[in-house]
Amino acid sequence: MGAPLILGELVDFITGRTITDTLDERYRQRIAKILVEEKGYLKEDIQIQRELPLLVDASSYLCKIDFAVVLNGKTVMIVRFGPGSIVSRERPALAAARLLEPYTVPFAVVTNGKEAHLIDTASGRVIGRSLDSIPSRSDLLDRFPNILFTCLAEKRLEKERRILFAFEAIGTCPLDSEH
Repeated sequence: MGAPLILGELVDFITGRTITDTLDERYRQRIAKILVEEKGYLKEDIQIQRELPLLVDASSYLCKIDFAVVLNGKTVMIVRFGPGSIVSRERPALAAARLLEPYTVPFAVVTNGKEAHLIDTASGRVIGRSLDSIPSRSDLLDRFPNILFTCLAEKRLEKERRILFAFEAIGTCPLDSEH
C-alpha cells in the first residue's frame, strides 16, 4: 500500500489543530462531525488518536484508536475508521475495545464513513448496521447505570492482543522488534 495522497492541510474538528489533509482524514472529520452534531457528544467527550501499545512476544506495535468516547470518566465506546469493507474490521475493533482500558469498553463502532457496524463488546455481536445505529450521548448516559465495565482474564487478554497484533501489525513495520 502506498503513501496516502496529501491534499494540503485542514483544521481538526475536535482539537482545532492543523493536520494533514488526506481522503481518509476527510472521512474521519465527517465522523467527528456526526458524533458532535448528530449524536450530541461534546468535543470534550471525544479523545482522538488514542494510543494502544501492543507487545506480543518480542515485537511491539502502536495501534491507534480514531475516537474514544468518554462519559462519566469511563470510555464507553470506540470508533475505528477504515476505507472499504467494514466487516473485516469488526474483529480487530472488538479486540481493541477489550484492550484499551483495564475494563472492556462496552461498545465498538467500525465505519468507512458511509456505513457503520455497532458491536456489543461483551457478546462480540453486531447490534447495529448503519451510521444511525451509533448511540447518541443521551442514549449512553441513560444506559450508563446499567452498563457493565467487565474485566477479562489475563489469558483472554493475551489472545485479544495477539488477534489485534495479527490484524494491525503484521505486514507493517513494527516499532520495536528483536530478531
